Amino acid sequence: MAKPRRTKILATLGPATDQPGALQRLLAAGVDVVRINLSHGDVEDHRRRVSEVREWSTAHQRRVGVLVDLQGPKIRIEGFRDGPVQLREGDGFTLDAQMGAEAGSKEAVGIAYSGLPDDVVPGDELLLDDGRLVLRVDEVAGSAVKTTVVHGGELSARKGINRRGGGLSAPALTDKDRRDIATAADLGVEFLAVSFPRSAADIEEARQLMIDAGGRGAGIVAKIERAEAITAADEIIEAADAIMVARGDLGVEIGDAALPEVQKRLIQNARQSNRAVITATQMMESMIENPIPTRAEVFDVANAVLDGTDAVMLSAETAAGRYPDRAVGAMDRVCREAEKNRTVTVSHHRLDEVFCRVDETIAMAAMYAANHFAIKALIVITESGSTAVWMSRISSGLPIYVLTRHPQTRGRVTLYRGVYPLEIDPEQEDLDALKSRLLERLSRQGLLTQGDHVVVTHGDSIGSSGGTNTLRIICVDDYLNDTSISKS
Repeated sequence: MAKPRRTKILATLGPATDQPGALQRLLAAGVDVVRINLSHGDVEDHRRRVSEVREWSTAHQRRVGVLVDLQGPKIRIEGFRDGPVQLREGDGFTLDAQMGAEAGSKEAVGIAYSGLPDDVVPGDELLLDDGRLVLRVDEVAGSAVKTTVVHGGELSARKGINRRGGGLSAPALTDKDRRDIATAADLGVEFLAVSFPRSAADIEEARQLMIDAGGRGAGIVAKIERAEAITAADEIIEAADAIMVARGDLGVEIGDAALPEVQKRLIQNARQSNRAVITATQMMESMIENPIPTRAEVFDVANAVLDGTDAVMLSAETAAGRYPDRAVGAMDRVCREAEKNRTVTVSHHRLDEVFCRVDETIAMAAMYAANHFAIKALIVITESGSTAVWMSRISSGLPIYVLTRHPQTRGRVTLYRGVYPLEIDPEQEDLDALKSRLLERLSRQGLLTQGDHVVVTHGDSIGSSGGTNTLRIICVDDYLNDTSISKS
């Protein structure tokens, strides 16, 4: 068996993956987590897709996590009477919150966000359609924002609106999002992504709503896509379980040139805070139409891996593209090649810190031992998965296999770099029996060979969350008969 890829791949489901056999090919190509985008489709579509993913996971004994992505506030224009319009530099153009949803023309268009007139002043620049068109605000008159076109082009219905530098006051969670959180809890998803958060309070509200709806075990992902979120990044990272560097709207608000440094800093800060990171948006966008990525896209994915991202994400490439499984395959190849770089396996993370928890100390000690002795793998017997999260913050190049009796914990760890859940139910077995079964399975798969050493962490008993207090370095020979160990 090939060495497992450490960087995880998220793939968005949609019409393209609904085609016969498409989802199965997508998952087989190596997807670790699927993304359900609640901006599109209805509840029954989402429920069916999650069910099909769960069925595939069970049949192939490989857990695939599920992330539900909330739509967030609709900061966008409405529609046009006669289709797309052409805006030219110097033209006047009005955004009017009271105009009909399909009444737009080349002079004016309605807006779905009624708070826009209160958020802008003359001199502000508004960016439409991911920054392709730029309008300068001249006057605010009641519900109407009167502008001059600075950079023109074709404008079609439902395109997004951003203010250069940020500052739009739309709340992160809408009434639709609150209903969708209840749906996500009912689906039993592993992750809930919150769109456009401005502060830690937005993340905490989403977490409480998820808990109240019965989704206590779900991780909360903060999508960093507002300029304000950069200013509040430290508190947002601490409040969340993971962040997503959502480079579309973020790039529009802060400017494309600022994105690379911001991405690197967000990844570094999240890892330092023991949070996972997803890098997203346009990673292989050319593959919506083409069977191979551009060289620039290859570099983009590889750089994210070298920066330490836990996961890279595909959006329209898999949801609506012509080659969903090929996009996953291309991303898999780039990640694997980037992971050969030595910088991916060397870490000085938290070497000078003092730890305050026994289980955290065990996790850090395990990684130090693994990086300074001839260790082949780490095995984590856990309830909550916290030990594996702490371990995954340390770059080592070694696989971390998680053994847990909780399906949602298995789903949660699918996001973490270098961590792999195993579908073995540890109930009614003692720890030695568990170790033997696991080592036998890994040796059958060619992931361990005779004479290999592994680090094992666990608590005194199965079933106690936060109870990890034991670290052992064992040789596979001591737990298996020679006949069950590969001699290769």
